[in-house]
Amino acid sequence: MESTLIKLLLSAAVGIVLGLEREAKQKPLGLKTCLIISMTSCLLTVVSIESAAAVNKGNTIMRADPMRLAAQIVSGIGFLGAGVIFRRGDEIITGLTTAAIVWAAASLGICIALARLYFFSSFFGLALIMISVEIIPYVRNKIGFKRKLKKDFTISVIVKQIADIEKITKEIHGLEIQINNINLKELKDGHEVHLSCTAAHTVDIEDIYIQMQADSHIKKAKVESI
Repeated sequence: MESTLIKLLLSAAVGIVLGLEREAKQKPLGLKTCLIISMTSCLLTVVSIESAAAVNKGNTIMRADPMRLAAQIVSGIGFLGAGVIFRRGDEIITGLTTAAIVWAAASLGICIALARLYFFSSFFGLALIMISVEIIPYVRNKIGFKRKLKKDFTISVIVKQIADIEKITKEIHGLEIQINNINLKELKDGHEVHLSCTAAHTVDIEDIYIQMQADSHIKKAKVESI
């Protein structure tokens, strides 16, 4: 019993570290979820091993597999991982790292449950995971090695006066959006401006639309992904 409680406490510590890291980055997977995944994986693995040992006690032939429940954890945790993966727009997929953290929390919980021999391996693995998600990206950005994923979209606005066009383009440049082409069309009650743009994949098209709509110089706005 004492050994099981120690394992659960250690798995809880692992879940807390992973959960706080995700919450610090405002991800859908948080402290409570990681904590539950890690501890439950540990508990199920302990139950699987001890119940198999009780069944096989005194028998020369193995009647129960001690890792049966643990094997199901690895496959079953994929459902939780899939729940945190989102598709934004046509090309952007987010949540893959968070899904990997779900898998990591379950795996570390299983590792802690197996035996004291794996305690060091579990926390060494936790340290490597934290280095992978925190330190390595920081170093990569510092040395200037960044993934420059971009997306193309169009912004169409109707402004009241021709002088408003310059204000709009400056506002768009301020959002770190590159304007590739500008088409102008005169209307009876204003001017239509069609902009072909490129921006980093992290730029949210919905936020751009909301900002365009809030601009007093713009009568009508439309943002469309290419």
